[in-house]
Amino acid sequence: MAGVFTPDIVSDKPEIHIPNLPIRDYGAYIRPTDDAAAVALGDKVVEEITNNFIADFERSEEYCQKHGEENIDLMVHVPTFTIIDGTVYMTYYANTSAGGETPTEQEARIAYCSLEDPSDLTVLTVQKVGDLVDGQPIKMVYDTILMHKDDETLYILWTAATEKYYRFYRTFDVKTKTMGPVQVNRFKVGDVTNDFCTTGIINALSANGIGHERFFSDIGIMQKMSTRVENGETYYYSGAYSGLWTAVIKSKDFITWEYVSRPDFDNFSKWENATYVLDDKVYYFVRQEELECFHGFLTVLDLKTGKWEKPVIVRDCQSRSDFIEYDGELYLFHAPRNRDGFGMLKINKDDISKSEVVFVADMKSSLFYAFYKVYGEDVYMAYTVGRKHIRFTKFNLKKFLQK
Repeated sequence: MAGVFTPDIVSDKPEIHIPNLPIRDYGAYIRPTDDAAAVALGDKVVEEITNNFIADFERSEEYCQKHGEENIDLMVHVPTFTIIDGTVYMTYYANTSAGGETPTEQEARIAYCSLEDPSDLTVLTVQKVGDLVDGQPIKMVYDTILMHKDDETLYILWTAATEKYYRFYRTFDVKTKTMGPVQVNRFKVGDVTNDFCTTGIINALSANGIGHERFFSDIGIMQKMSTRVENGETYYYSGAYSGLWTAVIKSKDFITWEYVSRPDFDNFSKWENATYVLDDKVYYFVRQEELECFHGFLTVLDLKTGKWEKPVIVRDCQSRSDFIEYDGELYLFHAPRNRDGFGMLKINKDDISKSEVVFVADMKSSLFYAFYKVYGEDVYMAYTVGRKHIRFTKFNLKKFLQK
């Protein structure tokens, strides 16, 4: 494959490093587990999602025997899904060599099955370590996500490394169940557009005089999409991250992603940052460096003024978080540091400091990196169980919102 990679546009402007410092001024401090009624309600949520189990999506021993394949999945992680005409499409990454989360041994996946017969599962490899892209061997594979804007074509996006980390994508034809070629996402800041890679991001930011916190390890794009029409065109908003740098990005096509903003107050943000755009505001939640903080923060970016609101602290947060809209309200799912459950907040869109705890669900076993989508009255969710299972279930949220 030729012409996949492009050289960075590099300016003579210096790279601007921003230190990570503790949040010193916040609007509220929410302690979800202090709410006994929310914890009790969470026990009922746990019961429902356990009873409503739909399927696991990893390549199990049973799956491999059925399909004549040899290597079962020993590690699976980070699910994203969508449902089209009764078929569930699920992405994640897997390791068939060992039970650890080891990028040098991993592969990106898409799997699908019908809701009526989840046992009729198909699992496809999107990319694995050792594959060649434009003549360059893939040395590491990491976070894999799925994006969906029409029922004909899905976009699979994932992180992989040659000599540095890139964000790659492939299209997936829903009708033929086939994938397009591997291509590189692009990252745009102002008039500068580079490959969506570690150096490409830093060089594009630097060329526009924009600073960043410390990058390390892989780079990511968040799964949840929300839309805003700007100058007659629909933009899909998401989050981007690497190490301690987190930011809001947007795209018209899931291929080129434009930088929007990053929180402008001192913080220890780290890794996956949940975003959701409503009208002229982007709601934003992210965990923080666990060696420094035991909480995440909720804030809002005003897209008209470019200003960020004073953050709200949510205690005991780790792993990936997610927003949903439900019956005209905005909710945030967040996860505790022990990765054994999840909580939900109702976001006060007029004053985030008045956001309320709805429930705290303690599974008393592994549940983390969950992703949520609303279909009718049900919230469908996929999550990782001990990095051994990609679990899919649902719960009726309405019954847990009734007073």
